[in-house]
Amino acid sequence: MDKHDQSSRRSDAGMPLVPALEVLLRLRTDQIVVTTMGSARDWPKLSKHPLDFHYIPSAMGHAPMLALGLALAQPAREVIAFNGDGCMLMSLGCLVTVTASGAKNLTLIVLENGVYEVTGGQATAAGAARADFAALARGAGFESVAAFSDLAEWTKRAADTLALPGPRFVLLKVARVADYDLTSPGPMVERIARFRAALGTG
Repeated sequence: MDKHDQSSRRSDAGMPLVPALEVLLRLRTDQIVVTTMGSARDWPKLSKHPLDFHYIPSAMGHAPMLALGLALAQPAREVIAFNGDGCMLMSLGCLVTVTASGAKNLTLIVLENGVYEVTGGQATAAGAARADFAALARGAGFESVAAFSDLAEWTKRAADTLALPGPRFVLLKVARVADYDLTSPGPMVERIARFRAALGTG
């Protein structure tokens, strides 16, 4: 089966993070969005949707598996998961698990900035190794793979990228942020109850 593969020119700095997220925000309808770690800091500032699920405690690398569980449990609904590149390194095996599951309604978006944000901005090993996350996703069997480092190109092609056959892997090369602070979005029990109600399973 042919893979759907898109790529764009890359830059060292990457696109600004918040505008990159705002591109997706404008396209988002009723998809579930799962965030952890750094993405759980920035996405909640932009979105208050009842189908946003921010999972923070000891969650490094867990977003794809949380999203996969939701995608399998809610096959009629699209699920989007944000993962940092540091988080992706913690759970590379999940790429194969996602594709082996047969789930088609999942988009994994990796925000690559070369650092572990939440622990203070230390460089990841991926930079020194010149790791290619998009190539890893292709090798793991993702149906559609796309990579962007230019905001204008991402803005232009985001809608078409999200419409490609799933599961989808989208790599966004983003600039580092100045503030690594991560604040809890509130008690987990209460947030899970609200999320289940929004899913119609509460």
